[in-house]
Amino acid sequence: MTQYMMSVLFDENSGPGTEEEMAAVSAFNRRLQAAGHWVFANGLADPESATVVDGRGAEPVFTDGPYIESKEYIGGLWIIEAPHLDVALRLAAEGSEHCNRRVELRPCHSA
Repeated sequence: MTQYMMSVLFDENSGPGTEEEMAAVSAFNRRLQAAGHWVFANGLADPESATVVDGRGAEPVFTDGPYIESKEYIGGLWIIEAPHLDVALRLAAEGSEHCNRRVELRPCHSA
């Protein structure tokens, strides 16, 4: 089984999830778990809470704020397992519907 990351895309118009959206996401999460696709999922804090860390020099450099200034940002994610891309795409479409946001699907590299 391949692991995929489904990134939930937010923009300046998204706002926090409504009670109905959160209930739909919880139901989707339970279905992912029951079907054996669930690995991990969570929401992320706003980009303003980010700290960029660059440890490539002699001393690490810490910079407040997001790495990229953008109108869109990742507001949450799922890590799922699927036997092939078609299943992952179907699950991403369901996730998008349930959270009422666009979702980016990307395969993870094997460890």
